[in-house]
Amino acid sequence: MKKILLLGGSSQQVVAIETAKKLGYYTVLCDYLKDNPGQFVADKFYLESTTDREKILSIAKAEAVDGIIAYASDPAAPTAAYVAEAMGLPTNPYKSVETLCNKEKFRAFLKDNGFNSPSSYWYDNKDNALKHTKEFDYPVMVKPVDSSGSKGVSIVKDENGILKAVEVAFSFSRSKRIIIEKYVEKCHDYLIGGDVFISNGRVIAWGLLNCHRDSNVNPLVPVGKSYPLCLNEEQKISVKKTIQDIIDKLSLKFGLINVELVIDKNGSVWPIDIGPRAGGNMIPDLMGLIFNADFVKMAVQAAMGITFEVDELIGSGYFASHNLHCASKGLFKNIEYSDVLKRHIIEEHIFVRPKEEVSPFDFSSRLLGIVFMKFSSKEEMLSILNGINDLYGVKLY
Repeated sequence: MKKILLLGGSSQQVVAIETAKKLGYYTVLCDYLKDNPGQFVADKFYLESTTDREKILSIAKAEAVDGIIAYASDPAAPTAAYVAEAMGLPTNPYKSVETLCNKEKFRAFLKDNGFNSPSSYWYDNKDNALKHTKEFDYPVMVKPVDSSGSKGVSIVKDENGILKAVEVAFSFSRSKRIIIEKYVEKCHDYLIGGDVFISNGRVIAWGLLNCHRDSNVNPLVPVGKSYPLCLNEEQKISVKKTIQDIIDKLSLKFGLINVELVIDKNGSVWPIDIGPRAGGNMIPDLMGLIFNADFVKMAVQAAMGITFEVDELIGSGYFASHNLHCASKGLFKNIEYSDVLKRHIIEEHIFVRPKEEVSPFDFSSRLLGIVFMKFSSKEEMLSILNGINDLYGVKLY
C-alpha cells in the first residue's frame, strides 16, 4: 500500500485525509496541535510542527512515504516541497514554493520578472518601520511577510494608524519581518480570488471567483466566494495570462494554486498573493460544484505523481459559499436561517460544537462553518450575498 504524508489536520484539512484513504493510500499525518481532528481519521499521527522541515523529513524517511501534501496550508507548503525534493518525490520546485510563501520574496520576483508590484518597504523591527511613517504613500497595506488567512494584515489610511498596524503585523510574523506597501485601488467590485488547477504546467481549471468581505467585522477577511467572476472578457483574459505567466516563470507543474489579484483603473493586473496550495474555506469543494469535478481527489493524486491529460474544464451555473461568522464573543448554540436563504443552501458544514467558545471574525480561522448555495442568476446571487448578514443569525448561550 502506498503512503502519503499530510501536513495539517484541521477541520478544513480532514477532507484531504479522508480522500487519500478512499483512494487506498496509507495516511500519515503531522500537526502540532494536540486537539486537531485529523488525528482521529489518519492511519498514523505524529504530534510535530509542520514547519520543522528536518523533523518532517526524518518522519517521511522513516515512514518511506510515496508522496506529501500540505493541503490548504501556506506555512507547511515549503516544508512539503523541501521534503519531496530531498526524497525525490513529486513536487513543485522548492525555491518557487518558498518564493510564493514569503511576501518579500514574492514581491521581488514580481519586480524582477516584469509583473506589476506595489512600492514596498521591509522591516525587521518596529522602530525602523516607525521612522518612515511620513514617507509612505497612503493608503498602505501592513502585513507580516509569512502569515496567511489575513492574519495581522491592516489597511492604514494615514500615519495615525501605523503604530497599531505595525505591532499587529509583527505579532503574527514567525520570522519577525513585515512589509508596508502601497494599497492598489481596484476598478471592480470584488477582489479576484479562488483556485486554479495545474497539470503539466498548464492551468486546466480556472476557478476564478469573486471574493466577498464583511466590513462590519473585518473588511480584509474573506467571508465567501461566488461564481461566475464579475469581470468582462478582456479583463478575464488579462488575469488568466498573468497567472499562467507566473506559473511558467516559476516552473510550477501540478496541483491547486490559490490566487488573489486586482485590476486597477488603467486595466493593469496586479497579483496580490499566489499560494502554492489549495485555498482555505473549502474553495476546492465549491469548485467541484462549478466544474463537476473532485479537486480534492485530484490534488491528492497529483501529490502522488498522477498527471491529468485533459482539456480545460469548463464551469457553469451560479454558485457561492459563505463563511458563517459572528460579531461577538460567546458560547455557540446554533445557527438559524431565514426561509429566503434556506431555499438556496445546498450544503452546510459546521465546525464548532454547542457551548464551544466563539469569537468575532477578525481572521479566517475563526469561522463557525461554511454553507454552499446555488442560484438561478447572477443578479439573484449578488442580491442575496450583499444582504446575507440579515438572512441568518448565530445564536449564543
